[in-house]
Amino acid sequence: MSVAVVTDSTAYLPDTGGLTVVPLHVVVDDRELAEGSELDSAELARLLGDRRVTVTTSRPAPERFAEVYRRLLGDGATGVISVHLSSRLSGTVEAARLAAASFGDAVRVIDSRSAGMGAGFAALAAAGFDDLDEAAKAAQSAIERTTSLIYVDTLDFLRRGGRIGAASALVGTALSVKPILRMSDGAIVVRDKVRTAGRALARLADLAVEAAGDGVADLAVHHLAAPERATELLARVTERLGARLRSSCVTEIGAVVGAHLGPGAICAVVLRD
Repeated sequence: MSVAVVTDSTAYLPDTGGLTVVPLHVVVDDRELAEGSELDSAELARLLGDRRVTVTTSRPAPERFAEVYRRLLGDGATGVISVHLSSRLSGTVEAARLAAASFGDAVRVIDSRSAGMGAGFAALAAAGFDDLDEAAKAAQSAIERTTSLIYVDTLDFLRRGGRIGAASALVGTALSVKPILRMSDGAIVVRDKVRTAGRALARLADLAVEAAGDGVADLAVHHLAAPERATELLARVTERLGARLRSSCVTEIGAVVGAHLGPGAICAVVLRD
């Protein structure tokens, strides 16, 4: 048996590829719903447009992680690598570490310092190893080589959820500026400012190509209720990288991250060689 890999539902993987995915939850008014199985992206976009509805997010309980780790080790895994969204955005890493403490050296929890395929690429990189240290090293290497870029129509959802500072949130209201964001050491910060959504898409493509460097790269595009933007962004980057684009995928942003980004959001996650 090899090392088992666990991630959470905010990785937005196009295919789980044998990974174990633990769902986070969205709380709609007083109802707690599991991301994906009980609340999809389309319904989330509708709910976010209704200001009478309160939407918040919730991490998995440590007991849920402990149950997963126990099952995987009991099935013969030589160890478990558990890769999750940034600890600066969610308490998921903390919950996983609390659970892992009961399993000694058999479980290694890794903070991706990102979300979406920023965590997904690291989780996929850890798969297929027989040695826990090698699997952890592969995941950490992927984290260091990943760039996550984000465009949102409004910073209001991030501001309300406390995922971006008040000073940064002002950027999106001044003179109708459209901010492009990035993940920086686990936090969301403003990377660039443009005047229109069209220019933002073009700039996002520029930054994705820049992040790819001179070698080959993998690209994941995420969106919430913006499939046309996702298709256009993928086409722009594909045309410019050509044969240097090793793989690409488009997936919808799920309810947990979508609740903080809002409809119209689009993300480019680049894993460079």
